[in-house]
Amino acid sequence: MHRNSSPGDVAALFGRLVDESLPGRRGEPAWRALLQAHATLIRQLDTDLRQDTGLRLADFDVLAQLASAGGQLRMTELAARTLLSRSGLTRRVARLVDDGLVRRANTAADGRGVVVALTDAGIARLTETVPVHLQGVSKRFVERLDEQELAILETALRKVIVDCTFG
Repeated sequence: MHRNSSPGDVAALFGRLVDESLPGRRGEPAWRALLQAHATLIRQLDTDLRQDTGLRLADFDVLAQLASAGGQLRMTELAARTLLSRSGLTRRVARLVDDGLVRRANTAADGRGVVVALTDAGIARLTETVPVHLQGVSKRFVERLDEQELAILETALRKVIVDCTFG
């Protein structure tokens, strides 16, 4: 905080900036709810998964992305599919290699790219964690919404994804 600014001044400044940048504050409550719901769900799902299986949610995500792609992906593609930064993914994959859950190899095509692949131990770990994770998703998200709410939410979020990806 600036030395001469009081908390009230900073709050007023922030409010004015939001008012100027988002006319009528249209969508602000929905945006804040989305951010809060996402952060809350991810934290809770991570806690639940770690307590029940010892696996972090980000590790699970890497294993699940590999499985959904048939067991292996180039590192660049894996980075695009996960919610991790490139450097964060590199460190996470290194830990998963150390744990024996994935293996890393140079691509056969050009030798420059890196492929990450599930090991048998990784498949076994995924087999035990998928049901636990999806039970958490069901309990903490799906069961809280009816079919119409789920459909509306999916449609709205897909519009955002398409716009951000292709717009």
